[in-house]
Amino acid sequence: MRLNRMIKRGWLLFTLTLLMGAVGQAQTVVKGFVKDAITMKPLQFVSIYFEGGKGVTTGEDGSYSIVTYRDNLKTISFSLTGYKAISKKVSTGKEQTINIELELADALKEVVVKTKKRGKYRNRDNPAVQLIDLVIENKPKNQITTYNFVQFQQYEKLSLSLTNKPEKLIKNRLFRNYKFILENIDSTTIEGKSLLPVYLEEKLSQRYLRKDPEKDKTVMLGEKKVNYGDFLDDAGISQYLNRLYAEINIYENNVNILATQFLSPIADVGPTFYRYYIRDTVELDGIKLVKLYFTPKNPNDLLFRGTMFVTLDGKYGVQKISMTVSKNANLNWTRELRINQDFEKGIDGRFHVTKSSMLAEFALTKNASGGVLGERTVSVKDFVTNQPAADSVYSAKDLVVRETKDTPDSFWTANRHSPLTTVETKAYYNIDSLKNMKSFKRFGEIVSLVFSGYKSFGPWEIGNTNTFYSFNPVEGFKLKVGGRTTPKFSNFLYFENYFAYGFKDKKLKYQAAATYSFNHKSIYAFPLNYLKLSYQNDTKIPGQDLLFTNEDNFLLSFKRGNNNKWLYNNIVELKYVREFGKNLSYTFAYKNWEQTPAGDITYQKVKDNSFVNDLITSELSAEFRWAPNEQFYQGKNFRIPIINKYPVFKVRYTQGFKGFINGEYDFKNITTTIDKRIYMSQLGYTDVSLEGGYTFGQLPFPLLMVHRANQTYAYQIHSYNLMNFMEFVSDKYAAANLDFYFNGFFFNKLPLIKKLKLREVASFKILYGGVRDENNPDKNQEVYKFPTDITTGKPTTFALNGTPYIEMSVGIANIFRLLRLDVVKRLTYLDNPYIDTWGLRAKLRFDF
Repeated sequence: MRLNRMIKRGWLLFTLTLLMGAVGQAQTVVKGFVKDAITMKPLQFVSIYFEGGKGVTTGEDGSYSIVTYRDNLKTISFSLTGYKAISKKVSTGKEQTINIELELADALKEVVVKTKKRGKYRNRDNPAVQLIDLVIENKPKNQITTYNFVQFQQYEKLSLSLTNKPEKLIKNRLFRNYKFILENIDSTTIEGKSLLPVYLEEKLSQRYLRKDPEKDKTVMLGEKKVNYGDFLDDAGISQYLNRLYAEINIYENNVNILATQFLSPIADVGPTFYRYYIRDTVELDGIKLVKLYFTPKNPNDLLFRGTMFVTLDGKYGVQKISMTVSKNANLNWTRELRINQDFEKGIDGRFHVTKSSMLAEFALTKNASGGVLGERTVSVKDFVTNQPAADSVYSAKDLVVRETKDTPDSFWTANRHSPLTTVETKAYYNIDSLKNMKSFKRFGEIVSLVFSGYKSFGPWEIGNTNTFYSFNPVEGFKLKVGGRTTPKFSNFLYFENYFAYGFKDKKLKYQAAATYSFNHKSIYAFPLNYLKLSYQNDTKIPGQDLLFTNEDNFLLSFKRGNNNKWLYNNIVELKYVREFGKNLSYTFAYKNWEQTPAGDITYQKVKDNSFVNDLITSELSAEFRWAPNEQFYQGKNFRIPIINKYPVFKVRYTQGFKGFINGEYDFKNITTTIDKRIYMSQLGYTDVSLEGGYTFGQLPFPLLMVHRANQTYAYQIHSYNLMNFMEFVSDKYAAANLDFYFNGFFFNKLPLIKKLKLREVASFKILYGGVRDENNPDKNQEVYKFPTDITTGKPTTFALNGTPYIEMSVGIANIFRLLRLDVVKRLTYLDNPYIDTWGLRAKLRFDF
């Protein structure tokens, strides 16, 4: 026994010694740029290696970075076909920069190639196109999805930096306290640019993929990111940046980056949009490779240009690819975009990605002195195929995150796939110091107020600034102020309220709500699990459902035509909301709603012409929503869904009860909606929205479906932009809305126009509906009359009579990079009074 314990202790001591030795080994880091000695242009695909060790190649800008932990590697070599090889001595255990200028080999110095013009490019009988056809044909065999099981460790680093040293800020007295931030400059990573890191995050995870049944499981081993404190939402920033710098798979037909679809150079239809040229043949580890250059046939399209190496081993896989976009591409704010991917040969002979990087720089103009540069680097190691993990791994959630996200520095030192630079390391500590400075907190509060509309006072915040002032025909000028608690007040109990006053109707409006969070998380963050009780006394336009927009928004106060159709509402609502891991949610609610007509709306019975002062309903509802793979821009006190390729399904059932808490009618209503974005590659995308509903029971028109109209001058995707408020009601309906966004596909072909980088948009909206005889005031005297114009007596509310309501639009987007203008044409019900048959509508939209 004693001998066994001695053996175990000895073995433990030996193991710890090895581990400490491994962790304690000093690393040698060499980085820099390689150029042509004569032209001084950067050289791509230069082989760089420690003699006796593994190597790397330069990127498109000639940059490289190589790391080793072996202290016996003291010489680094640089070689490229056609150039003289160079070797340099390095200092072990240090980080150093070595820039190289390669000279042409003597045999090539006297070679001169002359040509008067380039021959006409054609796909037919083109060896380069024949090769790319083989690459396309073999894509299914080279995809990672061809394996039954895959597992690997993945390291991600996402950074955001200001480009060029901010000399004016450094010298400004207002920023003298921030010099430690402004002087943390990296001038070696990208030649000609000084980078000031402002954001950094790292993730280390273990990935498990299974082919059948399909499963993509991520176990997060560690996360680390800068923290700006309460006023900036680090999670929201992270989600937004990961949306822009998305994971890249060139074997897919389309590459989604910058929230835009680019056609892959090896897409099935690649030869239709790209030109391909064979540049060279090389040999690596006994495998012959073809160096293939590709470029867009139309430089204004959303396509790449660059170089890839294709294997000639019968599998025709990609061994390395470097690409960028044309300077003329129809992109906004993007001054530079680079993508590099390295592939490594597996035991089965196929190549898989070992390192992927994307770099994009944004600026207000192409010639701006400074900008913002983001870079995402992903590296893979321990790549294992066709070896299943335990069944328990695949049965758990798709994403497993550690309960404590804080991982010590020692964890990252031991597990990073590549070390941070000195500047990156400082960024963590500098920003941690910055967030505790009083002056920076004041600045952050101002920024938060401008973008969120709320001013925080710790446990309470006041707002929303967008709704402080508005106006309408019923209330006149309207002032509104409110507030809500924050998680600092309580992480399970939330309160909100507002008060508003109309100077024309001289009435006070208000709302109060209390919410209990069962999971003790924010009521705005996934997964929602809360119970909310609210009471509201306020005005509303019938049938309005302005997504993510408050009706009291000042800009939406400007409306066309007569918009004097309003309701005074008293609403008591108790609502329970619950979300699940598969983006499935349900909402159960009780609502007691008292509505009083205002403006040009009257509730008048058909049988005796008597007027009804108010209408009360008491109703229960259940709503089920399924949004597979839904993503959000998550803020501290809000979240906005990110539209992706996956559909969103929603079903809602409502039942009204007569006699229950003053309810006046029994009724049933069911509605269903399906929303889907259909990507069309180079043709852009189409947003499709399908909706249908049916109301059971004999009801007055206010309880029927009042279709969403829009009398503002803003273009609204989910509303009918030439329909008047309360113009149409239905007890059964079906609708389809299609919004086309062509990404400049047609304008990019037009001389002169293409320089403006405009983008084409169009829409088509159709609504079928009707009212049964029991709900039609012309055929049933037990319901209310449809509203009429007070002055002329002409009807202003109608039932769809078997002919669908149709409107369509064509427009131009990306005007001044922000503005969309649509010419909207109404095609049916042109004889209805007080309507516009066409109009010009505008919408502000931020796009890349």
